[in-house]
Amino acid sequence: MLVNNAANFYAGYFEELTSEQIHKQLETSLFGPMNVTRAVLPLMRKQRSGQIITISSTAGFAGFEFGTAYAASKFGVEGWMESLQAEIEPFGIDTIIVNPGFFRTELLTEESTNYAENPIEDYNERRTEQMKFWTGANGQQPGDPAKLASALVFISDQPQPPRRFLAGADAIGQAEQKVAERQQQIKAYRELSSSLAHE
Repeated sequence: MLVNNAANFYAGYFEELTSEQIHKQLETSLFGPMNVTRAVLPLMRKQRSGQIITISSTAGFAGFEFGTAYAASKFGVEGWMESLQAEIEPFGIDTIIVNPGFFRTELLTEESTNYAENPIEDYNERRTEQMKFWTGANGQQPGDPAKLASALVFISDQPQPPRRFLAGADAIGQAEQKVAERQQQIKAYRELSSSLAHE
């Protein structure tokens, strides 16, 4: 079993984040898990069994203000893992994407969170509010990491583990909201979307 759990958080408005900060976010949250998984897959293929649990985030299916770099990395994780599942399932290897909501982990500590370095005046008022939220959120998250760990042990032991696990009531709420938005968008332009085939 492999658990991909590397994380950091480069927070800030996209225009204010440096290219280097965005690369560091992607290196940790996307390329790091890819590299570790690439190293483990030959053994799993050889034994025709294995399980890869990758910790994503609600930011993997719902972007948010002040989180462009983080969401980009997690959306990347989602696409990679969904595609990888189809490639390695024939070898008896399962993947599970985990979408946690807010859990009381080290992610929002000063050591794990980095903020944009290039302030732009147009964002000042909103940035002040965002900074107040994010610096105050550490230690206040509702999710219990120990309970999440127990839940992951439970689902990983299932004969057919889920390909996705929403962790936390807040994650479920956010997913349901995103599904409703997608349905609304499909419905709004269904006729136009369906009219685009060659005659």
